[in-house]
Amino acid sequence: MAKNASDGLKLDQQFCFLIYSTMHALNRAYKPLLDRLGITYPQYLVLLVLWERDDQAVGEIGERLLLDSSTLTPLLKRLEAAGVVARARNPKDERQVRIRLTGHGTAMREVAESFPRELLNAAGCKLEELADLRARLLEVRDNMLAAPAG
Repeated sequence: MAKNASDGLKLDQQFCFLIYSTMHALNRAYKPLLDRLGITYPQYLVLLVLWERDDQAVGEIGERLLLDSSTLTPLLKRLEAAGVVARARNPKDERQVRIRLTGHGTAMREVAESFPRELLNAAGCKLEELADLRARLLEVRDNMLAAPAG
């Protein structure tokens, strides 16, 4: 059967829909895991950044997560209210807010240690397969970020 010009606009042919629907499936798989910690997926991403290196400026965390401060600040305030992180002005630069883990935030890492294995099992893939897919998606993402808008 010959393809017509509109085949490129079929939903099942859209890369963006595949990524979007995969993210929904991923969120569904993560939900029971994150419920153990009482946090959301974006909050988990912040914790991952802080578990790698504690005591970072809001801007550093935002750069790492590709989020601007207007998106990140309310999320950090909720984590602070839950006793997971502490926010403090940098004494050397009052314009900068630094984020550090509390004891509770540090202890949450132990619960999260099993998450990668549990997600790998849910994905039904081998570690090498997921590593290859991750590398390819990273390349696609970076190319898209580098491309001019429009």
